Amino acid sequence: MEALPLRLRPGADLRAALEAALSERSQRAGVIISGVGSLSSALVRLAGASEPTQFGGNLEILTLAGTVGSNGSHLHIAVADSAGRVIGGHVAHGCIVRTTAEVTLLLLPDWSFNRELDPATGFAELVVSRGPERAA
Repeated sequence: MEALPLRLRPGADLRAALEAALSERSQRAGVIISGVGSLSSALVRLAGASEPTQFGGNLEILTLAGTVGSNGSHLHIAVADSAGRVIGGHVAHGCIVRTTAEVTLLLLPDWSFNRELDPATGFAELVVSRGPERAA
């Protein structure tokens, strides 16, 4: 295991940057240890929704959690707006860093996280394996 502290700069897409950090290090699995910062735009899929909702303005990242894999991620976020209202859900591509995002990603070099359709849920769910990545 290796901790990878990251500082994402203004304009970065939060999810894309985390997936790129994993890929650039030729890793297949990681978990978010901590994540704070700010967003100018958040694209969040709310519970039970089929599509993400966009939120704008000055948003503070209160929490960021989840898994980052070589073929997909499952990240949850809670953000607060300038009035202190909090919204949370699944992180979609399009969450744009406003001033900074400070994220610590724990790399798991002996593991692979993949996403495969689960007939029971209808979603691409996490498949964990140890060792080399399985063929999809």
